[in-house]
Amino acid sequence: MRRREVLVITGAGRGIGAAIARLAATRGDGVCINYRRDETAAKALMHEIVDAGGQAIAVQADIGKQDEVQRLFDATVRHFGTVTGLVNNAGIVAPAARIDEMDVGRIANMFTTNVIGAFLCAGEAVRRMSTRHGGAGGGIVNITSRAAVLGSAGQYVDYAASKAALETMTIGLAREVALEGIRVNAVSPGLIDTDIHASGGQPDRVQQLAPQIPMARGGTPEEVAQAVLWLLSDAASYVTGASLAVSGGR
Repeated sequence: MRRREVLVITGAGRGIGAAIARLAATRGDGVCINYRRDETAAKALMHEIVDAGGQAIAVQADIGKQDEVQRLFDATVRHFGTVTGLVNNAGIVAPAARIDEMDVGRIANMFTTNVIGAFLCAGEAVRRMSTRHGGAGGGIVNITSRAAVLGSAGQYVDYAASKAALETMTIGLAREVALEGIRVNAVSPGLIDTDIHASGGQPDRVQQLAPQIPMARGGTPEEVAQAVLWLLSDAASYVTGASLAVSGGR
C-alpha cells in the first residue's frame, strides 16, 4: 500500500507548482501550497483541492528569508504532521536582456528566489527529514530548467545560471544525505506552457519556439508534475542525484 506523503511545494499557486499540488492531492497526499504574493491564486487552488476531497493548506512565506522558511515548515507540520517531501519549485524570470543590460538589483533578486530560497528550503527539509536529525527520511525535487544547459543567450542568462546552480546543488546535496534516508533529484523542464513567459515579457514564447522542439510542441505543467511525483515515489527508490529532462527532446 502506498504511504501518504506530506509535501511542501514552493511557489505552488500557479503553473507547474499548482499541477504538482493537484496531482499529489489526487493520490491522497497532504500538500502545503506555498506562495509569496498571489494569495488569491493559492487560496483558490487550496479550496479546489479540498472541495474535491483532498488535503491542502496555503501558506504565505518569502522563501528568501530563513525565518519565513521555518514558519512555512512549522505550519505544515502543525496541520499534517511529519513532512516527507519538498519540491523546490518557486522561481522567477525577468524580461529578456543581455548581461550588459542587467543591473545588480535584477541579478540579486533572481538569485535570492531561485537559489538562496531553494537552499534555505532544502536545509530546513533536511533538518526535519534526515535520520541524522531523528527524522524518518524523505525526498527533495528541485525544479531546474533546460536553460541551465542551453544558456538562454540574449534573453536571461541570469535565470539560466540560477538554474544551473540548482543542478549542482542537487548533485552535492544528494551525496551529502544519501545515507540519511533522503533522495535528492531534479526535474529539468524545457519549454512548458505556463504564465512565467508572460512575466518575462514573452507571453507567446511557447508558440514561437515550439517548432524548434523535436516533438514540435510545448509541454504541459501536468507532464512535469508526473515526473516530479515519480521521483518522490518508491518507484524511484534507487534514483538520487539525477536530473530528469522533461523537454520534448531539446
